[in-house]
Amino acid sequence: MTIRPIRELGDPVLRTPSDEVTAFDGWLAALIRDLEETVDHPGRAGLAAPQIGVNVRAFSYNIDGVIGHLVNPAIVERSEEIQDGDEGCLSVPGIWAPTVRAMSCVAEGFDVDGKPVRLEGTGLMARCLQHEVDHLDGKVFLDRLTGDARKAALRALNSR
Repeated sequence: MTIRPIRELGDPVLRTPSDEVTAFDGWLAALIRDLEETVDHPGRAGLAAPQIGVNVRAFSYNIDGVIGHLVNPAIVERSEEIQDGDEGCLSVPGIWAPTVRAMSCVAEGFDVDGKPVRLEGTGLMARCLQHEVDHLDGKVFLDRLTGDARKAALRALNSR
């Protein structure tokens, strides 16, 4: 079992758009295994490869006891209905802020063997899919905050 350390805000890998996976091989299988083992802890909903220092488009999720992954994901549908709940991030420990996301969305990508996968999510799963794809684009949830929520989160971040 390999639990990988989590990179925190300030590490350049978190701000770098990730590279597409081009080889569905043993290296990718080992990465996916590490992602799934690292996300398999209470309070962890998702984990993108950059959060463990690997700059490729892959993430794992742990929603309602279901652990899985997606390689080269893209959000292909978002609902007009939104959710505005508190969101946090393993790479920004201790900071939670109300973050607007689509209430439901659809992500498409591939599994570890290169087979097409379509994930539909509502509520927490939709939040997770959007959050992890943001990581792969070099963004963190703080980038989505506006107004007083952004000011409060940045104040809390600076006072750590």
